[in-house]
Amino acid sequence: MKVVIIEDEKPAARKLERLISNFTDLQLVATLHSVEDAVDWFSKNEHPKLIFSDIVLGDGLSFDIFEKVPTKSFIIYTTAFDQYTLKAFKLNSIDYLLKPISEEDLAKAIEKFKSFLPSEETHNALEMKSLIKENQPKLSRILVKIGYNLKVIKTEEICCFYSENKIVYAQTLERSFPTDFTLDELEEVLDEKTFFRVNRQFIISSDFIKNIHTSPNYKVELQAQPAEEITVSRERVKDFKDWLVK
Repeated sequence: MKVVIIEDEKPAARKLERLISNFTDLQLVATLHSVEDAVDWFSKNEHPKLIFSDIVLGDGLSFDIFEKVPTKSFIIYTTAFDQYTLKAFKLNSIDYLLKPISEEDLAKAIEKFKSFLPSEETHNALEMKSLIKENQPKLSRILVKIGYNLKVIKTEEICCFYSENKIVYAQTLERSFPTDFTLDELEEVLDEKTFFRVNRQFIISSDFIKNIHTSPNYKVELQAQPAEEITVSRERVKDFKDWLVK
């Protein structure tokens, strides 16, 4: 099966080439180093079955490539942070590898890719999207900006996500941080065993529930939260109670 690498850091590209060479059923046909090079190559050549792509390249994001040249190839993204995985999940991504990439993690990602190919006939867009949704990894960390600094926050440290004035904030025990996400995006990729969307404004974590008031409405008190009360919408009460005992 043909494979393409998109990676602007040449040492990282060489390492990935060496790791891929251990898989005799994979044939590396190109290593591309920029958005411009990749758009040109994909415009002129048959697309491979699998693409390994860094997200942040010297001349832009790799997402730009596939917006200009749509592909049905499977994509495994490689990145130093998982900040961009929300968008990656929507662009044929079946997995992502955090740098530095280990041989073990690469092998697992390739096995996952192969599990999506029971036969040639099943490789179509609709089935691929269904398989991706069922198997996509859950968001484990987010990257937030504080002034001129960046901070990585583990989702296990987040009490809730909430929307205020069209901005979604991540609330930790320490403070709240503005994010680049929407609640709809987060709802798709957060671990549903831990996080639950109680209403249009809040996604809460079960790990930080302090108290639940049931009368007259279901209200949740977290160990840390914004000043506004967190009320479970009526249509979500049954699902909320089911989620609490999962």
